[in-house]
Amino acid sequence: MITFGAAITLLYAFAFRPSPESMQTFAPGLIWMVFLFVSVLALHRSYSLEKEFDAFSMILSAPVERSILFLSKYLSGFIFLIVAQMVLLPLFFLFLQLPMPVNLAQMLGVFILVDLGISAVGSLLSATVMRVRVNEMLLPLLLFPMVTPLLISAVKSTASIMDNQPFNQWK
Repeated sequence: MITFGAAITLLYAFAFRPSPESMQTFAPGLIWMVFLFVSVLALHRSYSLEKEFDAFSMILSAPVERSILFLSKYLSGFIFLIVAQMVLLPLFFLFLQLPMPVNLAQMLGVFILVDLGISAVGSLLSATVMRVRVNEMLLPLLLFPMVTPLLISAVKSTASIMDNQPFNQWK
């Protein structure tokens, strides 16, 4: 899945050759598109393995509360997204020849908050559509509209960070 994200990033680098100023404008949206595609692939893959080996019924028969099962899926998805972003973000800046933001702590904070939201919604929807025949099509159809407000905020926050704006001037 990280390879998929790197391939998309490389594709963006070859497909878009605008000026550095316009790339600075497009980069936050491109970054979050890559992360959204990687997250959908990761969420689908995490439940498809359990469906393929019929392990989900065994997991449900474990002597733990269902909320613990959800929390474990949620946290594993969150950790994967953070790791994927830490690998893909330097590649993104390298391939698209963008300057690294000065305040990486703010960017990490935005990533953590957005990943918590994507993981929560994505884990719930993945578990919901797991037994549907066309779940690989249904998951993105349900997930994309539900995380759109979150992604709009993420893109705007990332743009403010990349423009080195102070926190109190973020849009």
